[in-house]
Amino acid sequence: MNKYRRVIKAKEETVKDDTEVRVTSTGGVSNYVSRAVKVFTELEKTYITITASGNAITKAVTTAEVIKRRLKGLHQITTLTNQDVVDEFEPLEEGLEKVTETRSLACITIKLSKDALDTADIGYQAPLDEALVKEADPEELMKPRGGKGKGGGKGKGKGKGKKGKGKGKGKAKGKGKESKGKGKGKGKGKGKAEEEKGKGK
Repeated sequence: MNKYRRVIKAKEETVKDDTEVRVTSTGGVSNYVSRAVKVFTELEKTYITITASGNAITKAVTTAEVIKRRLKGLHQITTLTNQDVVDEFEPLEEGLEKVTETRSLACITIKLSKDALDTADIGYQAPLDEALVKEADPEELMKPRGGKGKGGGKGKGKGKGKKGKGKGKGKAKGKGKESKGKGKGKGKGKGKAEEEKGKGK
């Protein structure tokens, strides 16, 4: 496939429901948890639906587990599906034709609900034991997190710089004093000898 390049398709614009939390591989789990808490508290919805595909599936499962440990009494139903995705490749050289390739993409849908769900569903999970749930203030959960990494990096850089300067100055001063002392001693001796000679003359 070195003689082909993949055709980038425009993303389909789909209307996102208020109850949907769409997880991607680049987003942060804390942001998705904040969104879920907002749906349950501010929007006063009784359920949310977490969706993801491909590499983001693991993050979607982690997000659901964190939410269940922050809010009590959430029933869960997980559904796994496969979606066919058609990729197109256009030739980089003349005389070659376009190539299409169909691949199967795994998708996941996790529904978390305050109301009871179908317990007969193969993907059903009952609410966690309340002893395992550590409820927090919804306002705290909805606050964005970040910024710690930058501050720590700057602090380390400054500390190293100061140490380096201190060592350098100390050595330079010590050597400088010794050399100055020797120089002064020799200079004075010669000066006195010349004065005595001048007087003698």
